[in-house]
Amino acid sequence: MNQPSVRRWTPKHVAKWLKEEGFCDYVDLLCNKHRLDGTSLLALSEYDLRSPPLELKVLGDIKRLMVSIRKLQKQNIEVLEELGLPFDGHSPTGSGGSLDWLCNGDPTRDCDSTDTAPVGEEYHQYTNGKYKQQPRRLDPEYWKTALSSIYVVFVFGFTSFVMVIVHERVPDMRTYPPLPDIFLDSVPRIPWAFAMAEACGVILCNIWLLVLLLHKHRSILLRRMCSLMGTVFMLRCITMFVTSLSVPGQHLQCSGKMYGDTWAKLQRAVAIWSGFGMTLTGVHTCGDYMFSGHTVVISLLNFFVTEYTPRSWNFIHTLSWVLNLFGIFFILAAHEHYSIDVFIAFYITTRLFLYYHTLANTRAYQQSRRARIWFPMFSFFECNVNGPCPQRVLLALH
Repeated sequence: MNQPSVRRWTPKHVAKWLKEEGFCDYVDLLCNKHRLDGTSLLALSEYDLRSPPLELKVLGDIKRLMVSIRKLQKQNIEVLEELGLPFDGHSPTGSGGSLDWLCNGDPTRDCDSTDTAPVGEEYHQYTNGKYKQQPRRLDPEYWKTALSSIYVVFVFGFTSFVMVIVHERVPDMRTYPPLPDIFLDSVPRIPWAFAMAEACGVILCNIWLLVLLLHKHRSILLRRMCSLMGTVFMLRCITMFVTSLSVPGQHLQCSGKMYGDTWAKLQRAVAIWSGFGMTLTGVHTCGDYMFSGHTVVISLLNFFVTEYTPRSWNFIHTLSWVLNLFGIFFILAAHEHYSIDVFIAFYITTRLFLYYHTLANTRAYQQSRRARIWFPMFSFFECNVNGPCPQRVLLALH
């Protein structure tokens, strides 16, 4: 008598199959207690075996049972297709039934799984069951990039206005002399150093623009740069508004400057904004010491250049770091900022960059409701970037 199709199997047929495969110990659990039939057997995944309500504890049994199930799935691919269960060579549902979802409705996949072909990505399967991942298509979502650009432009404008307010509150140098600073007290001032720091930033900016132009996923990169830059500068607005430090050097000759009415303040803010806050463009400000905006820009450009270029581009990486470090040194050598300003700026910028990319690459926020609540803007910008954005440049010229 021929055995019926797996799709028509009852728990009794599944029990017989389990006994034939050598899993008699699990007949009662799977067939009697949980009434596993042929369809549910084909849909079974390793995640189901490990998780409640099954919770198998013996690793060897779990792996051997999954090998037998995968063989059965391979023999019944047509049945899987009829049931709408994709067969990837290992498990029809990958990591199991507890899938999170992207904001476009697609399921997320476990990045750490090396033996599963994620849904929506093109893989080539070798005869030994291993997979070679084909280039993955990431949605550029230009509208989100446009929103991030508007966000950073708004933050820069707001920062410029706060700088005008802060300039009005600069402590009088006669009453509040420069604070003691080990570096500034030990290193004589170099008059041209600040211009050199800005030159380092301009060179880094040009390198970054070239990388951005040649990168396949330039929209995602620009969106990440804008969101990070805007967030750090918004934090800078708060710190320099809350606390006004005395000027770091006698050469600055800063004093509280009143701009009169609101219109005059807005005009000055526009002048700062249009000149990018750089002395090279004729912009001179006072009071914006906590923390260094120049350090933020230079460091962030360096990290983006080194993150999104091939690891073999040693010259570019070395040049980027040299420009970053020399830029920081020149800021201090010009006595335009206290050492703590530069240190805090570098620390906050690098930590935010690393935290952002760690969350984006591991998609940890998709498994944590708390992360999505605390980082709503991040979740909004990254919810459809399913997995790491290629960190190596994929030149459009290739």
